[in-house]
Formats: sequence, structure tokens, C-alpha cells
Amino acid sequence: MSDNTTPANPLSAMTDAWVQMTQTAIESATAVNRAALGAYENGNGVGKIGAGADGAVRNGDAEAASNADVEPSELPSLAFENGDWSFEQDLADVDDLAVGDSVTFTKLISEQDVERFAAVSGDTNRLHLDDKFAEDSRFGGRIAHGTLVSGLISAALARLPGLTIYLSQDLEFRGPVELDDRVSAVVEIVEDLGNGQFRLATTIENAESGTTVIDGEAVVLIDELPE
Repeated sequence: MSDNTTPANPLSAMTDAWVQMTQTAIESATAVNRAALGAYENGNGVGKIGAGADGAVRNGDAEAASNADVEPSELPSLAFENGDWSFEQDLADVDDLAVGDSVTFTKLISEQDVERFAAVSGDTNRLHLDDKFAEDSRFGGRIAHGTLVSGLISAALARLPGLTIYLSQDLEFRGPVELDDRVSAVVEIVEDLGNGQFRLATTIENAESGTTVIDGEAVVLIDELPE
């Protein structure tokens, strides 16, 4: 009788592991997106996700709400906030925007953030996902995607008064961000270009060391919020 048992293939086992990890990341990202979509489908998108006063989870299953850790936003331009995020801004009206106004947005870049971004973007560079591989790199360990970190600039811009629309963004990457680093994106208006357009200095700093990891400049158009 012939033996149909196939010897273990290390490459096949590694491939299976990567597929499983990617599938898990995709499912997690899908859960968060589904929760966010639920907010928009049930009103203005504000205060529609998370636990209510009665403890009930709205618009999405308990796992999605737990993963996202979402809560109502105090800003009408945002669908929700996350308990781990923080921001500083004292601007109330789009008509009052002026040179020198700024917003700071801070969050921790977690391993889950990196894995979800890899799945959504398709950038599965092993430097971001494989501990052993990354240990032998110049960084000595895994680092976050540069574009994931730079996305915090967009998060800060979204917290300006009004509806912010990106027109351009220049970036200079000055240093890596490691997993579990807390980083702050700072956007500051440096020029009023007229017709609702502004030029802003955009920087991202390691919140603990104060080191600038990304520097750049953006031009945005800021409209009134839709009714």
C-alpha cells in the first residue's frame, strides 16, 4: 500500500501562517469599518457607536465595538473618537481660523495598527511584520509603516473646524517609529492663501522623547460643515 503522507514543507507552513495572520487582520479591519459605517447609516455619524448609558452596544456587534474602543465625538466633523486618542485644539469656528492656530493629535501605534494597515494597504514588508527578520535590519526590530504614521497628520487636520480637504502634502521621514511608540501629529497654519485655502506646517514627534520623526507641509481647503 502506498504512503500518501507528504513530508512537512517549512515554506508551506510559513505561507499558511502568513495567510492566517493576514486573514485575521482583514477580519479585524472589516469589523471596525462595519462599526463606522453603522454610525453613518443611523443618523449624523456622531455618538452612534459604543456603549450607551444603559450599557448596550449600538450599531455593530460587541466585538467590533470592543476592538474599536469607540465613543461619541465632541466634534461634529468626526464620527467617533477612541479612548486611547487625545487631541488639543481650542478653535471653534472655521471663520476664525488664522495663522498660528494649531491642532495636536496623539495616539499609540500598536502592533494591531501595523497588522491592520498591512492588510488594508497591501504593504506586507517583513520589516513591519516579522520580528526575526526585522531584528537583523538597521533598526534592530519591527517598525511602523511610514505612511501609517504620516496618516496621523490627516487625523489632526480632521480636528480643525469645518470640513478639511487635502490638496497637497510634502513629507520628510527623519526617523523610525517602533511598535507601541506614542506619537503626536502637530499641524499649524502658517499662511492663509485665501478662498478657504491654508498652508500648514505638519510634524510628527515621538511623544516621549520629543524627537521629530516626520516633517512636512500641507495645503488644505476648509469648507463649512454640511448641514
